Amino acid sequence: MRGIHASLVTPFTSSGEVDAKSLERLAVHCLENGADGLVALGTTGEAALLSDAERRTVLEVCRAVSIQHGTPLIVGAGTMGTADTIREARERAPLADALLVVVPYYLRPSDEGVIDHFAAVGAAVDVPLLPYNIPYRTGKHLSAETLVRLLSLDCVAGMKHCAGAVDHDTLAVLAARTGKGILCGDDMYIYPMLQLGASGGVAAAACLAPAAYAALATAVRDGDAARGLALHNALFPMVEALFAEPSPAVLKACLAAEGLIDDPAVRAPLHAPRPEPVAAALRAFRTAA
Repeated sequence: MRGIHASLVTPFTSSGEVDAKSLERLAVHCLENGADGLVALGTTGEAALLSDAERRTVLEVCRAVSIQHGTPLIVGAGTMGTADTIREARERAPLADALLVVVPYYLRPSDEGVIDHFAAVGAAVDVPLLPYNIPYRTGKHLSAETLVRLLSLDCVAGMKHCAGAVDHDTLAVLAARTGKGILCGDDMYIYPMLQLGASGGVAAAACLAPAAYAALATAVRDGDAARGLALHNALFPMVEALFAEPSPAVLKACLAAEGLIDDPAVRAPLHAPRPEPVAAALRAFRTAA
């Protein structure tokens, strides 16, 4: 679990169906321009808004592209309940190299309940898990101690960490040196997280700018801090604009403008973005590229 993994959008046709051809084109674009792997059925992919048949289509397209390029496919799974999460995990595991399993949301279980949840899911499937820690969405904060305990589970290969900041718990988990990969899931924090010892990132913005994110990760790996910082500073205004409205609305509009997908549509309750952040994101992207 290292390097930059592009968190894919799910493109739709003008009639509202999953656009498999655009999805394949986007996945190939990401991998041929430096991404180390793909993430399907994440929040960026509007997974919760897809039917079971649509999710299967997304997985089949992404699995085929990943096999062709010899790269890993991380697949999102997980709900607020353990039984439903196990069901999803079992359905998606055959097409996944790892499962990105969100910390149970809304219910805010105890830390022990969260540990038991991941242990149960891990025991039910044959592929490794990546707990997805994103407290500002789930409503469940996990201490650094609990995060380290999660990483100690045999079924866990690493973690997608989205604290929304480089906070105390983030520093403590990175300093623990568990030997498991920490993937930064906040696009604008990938550079500082890599510098602090994270193993990579899961980036929605890497759909639009995979080469720049790959170059940033390479610069940090090679010890070229000046190059890494320059790339971070160039990408920062693009990321700000991409997330100025609920994701992935602005990102999809930019991808359509660049010809990487055919249509920018998102599903309700998401809404088409205002033109200003789209123009700002494209302007910043073209400058950074």
